[in-house]
Amino acid sequence: MTTSSTGPQATVYGYPRQGQGRELKKAIEGYWKGTVSAAALHATAAELRCTNWRQLAGAGLTEVPTGDFSFYDHVLDTTVAVGAIPARHRAAVEADALDGYFAMARGTQDVAPLEMTKWFDTNYHYLVPELGPDTVFTANPEKAVGELREALALGHKARPVLLGPLTYLLLAKPAPGVAADFQPITLLDRLLPVYAELLAALKAAGAEWVQLDEPALVQDRTPAELNAATRVFRDLGALADRPRILAATYFDRAGEALKVLAKAPIEGVALDFTGPAAANLDDLAAAGGLPGKRLVAGVVDGRNIWINDLEKSLTTLATLLGLADRVDIAASCSLLHVPIDAAAERDLDPQIARWLAFARQKAAEVALLARGLREGTDTIAPQLAANRADLASRATSPITHDPAVRARVAATTEADAHRAQAYPERAVAQRARLELPLLPTTTIGSFPQTTELRVARADLRAGRIDAAAYQERMEDEVREVIEYQEKAGLDVLVHGEPERNDMVQYFAEQLTGYLATQQGWVQSYGTRYVRPPVLAGDISRPTPMTVEWQRYAQSLTERPVKGMLTGPVTMLAWSFVRDDQPLGDTARQVALALRDEVTDLEAAGAAVIQVDEPALRETLPLREAERPAYLAWATEAFRLTTAGVRADTQIHTHMCYAEFGAILPAIDDLDADVISLEAARSHMEVAHELTDAGYPREVGPGVYDIHSPRVPSTEEAAALLRAGLAAIPAERLWVNPDCGLKTRAWPETRASLESLVEAAKVVRAELAG
Repeated sequence: MTTSSTGPQATVYGYPRQGQGRELKKAIEGYWKGTVSAAALHATAAELRCTNWRQLAGAGLTEVPTGDFSFYDHVLDTTVAVGAIPARHRAAVEADALDGYFAMARGTQDVAPLEMTKWFDTNYHYLVPELGPDTVFTANPEKAVGELREALALGHKARPVLLGPLTYLLLAKPAPGVAADFQPITLLDRLLPVYAELLAALKAAGAEWVQLDEPALVQDRTPAELNAATRVFRDLGALADRPRILAATYFDRAGEALKVLAKAPIEGVALDFTGPAAANLDDLAAAGGLPGKRLVAGVVDGRNIWINDLEKSLTTLATLLGLADRVDIAASCSLLHVPIDAAAERDLDPQIARWLAFARQKAAEVALLARGLREGTDTIAPQLAANRADLASRATSPITHDPAVRARVAATTEADAHRAQAYPERAVAQRARLELPLLPTTTIGSFPQTTELRVARADLRAGRIDAAAYQERMEDEVREVIEYQEKAGLDVLVHGEPERNDMVQYFAEQLTGYLATQQGWVQSYGTRYVRPPVLAGDISRPTPMTVEWQRYAQSLTERPVKGMLTGPVTMLAWSFVRDDQPLGDTARQVALALRDEVTDLEAAGAAVIQVDEPALRETLPLREAERPAYLAWATEAFRLTTAGVRADTQIHTHMCYAEFGAILPAIDDLDADVISLEAARSHMEVAHELTDAGYPREVGPGVYDIHSPRVPSTEEAAALLRAGLAAIPAERLWVNPDCGLKTRAWPETRASLESLVEAAKVVRAELAG
C-alpha cells in the first residue's frame, strides 16, 4: 500500500510479539524442552517480525518500529544491550548468549533469576535491572542493528525503539550485596556513552530516527531527576554521529518533563493524548508547543480495546497541528498491551464486535486519522459515519445499562463496607475456630494446570465430552490435590482450581456485563499470555460461581479449605474495562456481585475465604495527586466484597510482583485478616516494609518463587522464613509460596512445597527451643 509522504503520517511505538497463534510462545517453550533448536527459534522470531511489519505497512503506516520484539522482555533486552549482566549470570551468558538470556529471566537450579515486577500501571511484567557502584556498561547493539537491517531489507521505513537511559536507571534496583540506599541514577554519566555507541551503530545501519522511550517522565519526578533528563537529551542531542531522536512518553501526562522535552536539542517528542494524558493538550498549548520539532500524537488508546472516537481525535489533532512543525499520528503507547486482531473473534455478536479495536484495527485507525488530516475529512466521510453509528450503538445498548444493578449500588451505605468487629476480636475467634499451628502453611490457590486438564477443557468446548464427564474429571483432580496437600502436611488447603481457565476470565464468564474473547491473547510476562475479558456493561452474579467446588473439596478433608475468589480491583485491572463511566462505579458493581459469592461460601461452611487483589498496586495512578481517590474506591470495593462475614470467618488476600511501599496504608485499609505477598525474589523486603508501617495483622511473605523452575532447598526456604521472623512475630506469620502454582509442573511443585513444609517444621522447632 502506498501512502503520500507529505502531511501527517501514521506510526506506532510497538506491536504484539507473540503471533496470532502464539507461535513465539510455542517456539520458546519448545526450545526450553529441547524440541526446538536455537536456529528454528530464531527463524520463527524473524518470520513473526516480518509478519508484523507487513501488517503495519498494509494498514497504511509509513514508519514501522523495530527493536520492540523480544524473546522475553524489552527491559531485559536493554540490560543485554548495555552489558549490565549480573555477576551470577555472566558465565551462562558467555557460554551461550541465548541460554544465558533465559537464565536471567527464569533462573536455573543453581542461579536465581532477576526480580520481576509490573511495568508502570499495566499487567505486563519486566525483569528488574540489578546495578551497583561497580557496574560496567558495554554497548551490545547486535539485536537492535540486526532487526533494523531486517526491516530495511524488506523495504520498510523503520524506526528503532530503545528504552531510554533515564527510565532504565529509574526502573533498576541495587544488586544483591549492594547498599540498599544506592541510587542507580548515579550511574547516568557512565551509561550515556554506551547509548551514544548504540545510536551511532543504528545510524551506520541506516536508521534515520531512533525512538527513546522515557515513560518514567510521566511520573512525579524530583528536580534532580528532571535535571538528569535534561542531561540525557543534552548529551545525546549534542552527538555528531547519531540519527534524529524521538523521545517518547506515554501512560500519563508529561507534566514538568514537558518543559525539558520542549527545550531539548532533539528533533521529536511523542506524547500520549488519551485518558489522564489528555491533559497533555492543554499543557502543550500553555508551554507554547514544540516549535522546530516533530510531534507524534498518541490519540488512539493503545491499552484498551474500544474503537476510537474518530471525530474527537480529529478535533484534538487539528489543535495540535498548530503546536509543532510536524504532527504525526500514533497509538498512545506500544500495542503490546492489546490482542492482535478483533476480526479473529468469530463468536461475538457482530454488533458488539464493531465496538472493538485490537492491534490491527488500531493501526488502521491511526492510518485513517492520518489520511483524514492529509487529504481532508471528506475523503473518510463513510468511515466517520460508520464510527458514529458504532459509538451510538454501544452507548444505548442494554448490555451497558442495567437499572437493577445501578439501584443496588446506589443503596449501599458506609456500614456495608466495614466488618462488624475489629481485627483483635476477629483474630481470637478465628484462632479458636481454626486451631492452626504456629507458622501455618498454605498455598495461594492454584495447582498445576496440566496438559490433561487443558485437554479436558478443550474437549468440553469442542463437544467431545459432556458436562458430566468434565465435572467428573475435575473432581478427580480436586481429590488428588486435596490428598497430596494432606500428605505433604499443609495446614490450610485449597481445591487447586482445576476448573478455572484464568483467575479473572473464569469469573467473568459467569457474571453479566462481561464478554469473553477466544483469540484475545496478551503477554503478561515471558511466555505467559492471558485473555483479558471485556468488561462491557453493568455487572451482576446470576448464580453461585465457586460454592459447589468449595463444598466438594471440604467434604474430602477435615482441614480447612479456602474459598478462592478474585477481588474487584483485579477483575477490573486484568480486564479490558469499560471507559464510559468512572472506574470506581464499575468496581462497586463487581464488589457487590462478589459479596454475594462470599456470603454463599460462608453459608456453605467455608472458614477461610481468600479474595485475591494482586492488581491493587499495579492500578495505582502514576501521579501522586490522583492516588488518594483511587485508593479510596479500591479499598472500599474490597471491603464491600468481604465485610459481610462473621468474626470467625478468616478473610485472606494476596498480592504479588509489585512495589508495595507506596500502598502500605491502603493494604491496612483493606482490613483483611491475612495477606500473602511476593517476597522470595525481593529477599523479604516487603515483610520489613509492613512492619515499619505498623501493619497489625497476619502476613504470609512468600518463601518459594513460583516464577522460576528452580526448586528451593529446605534451608533456603527456612532462611527466608527466618528473615521474615526478623520483621513479623511468629504468631502473625504464615508460610506460603509467592503466588499460585498454575504455571508450574507437578514434580517441581511437589519438591518445592515439601521444602516449604519442612522449613516451617525446622523453624517451629527452633522457636520451641
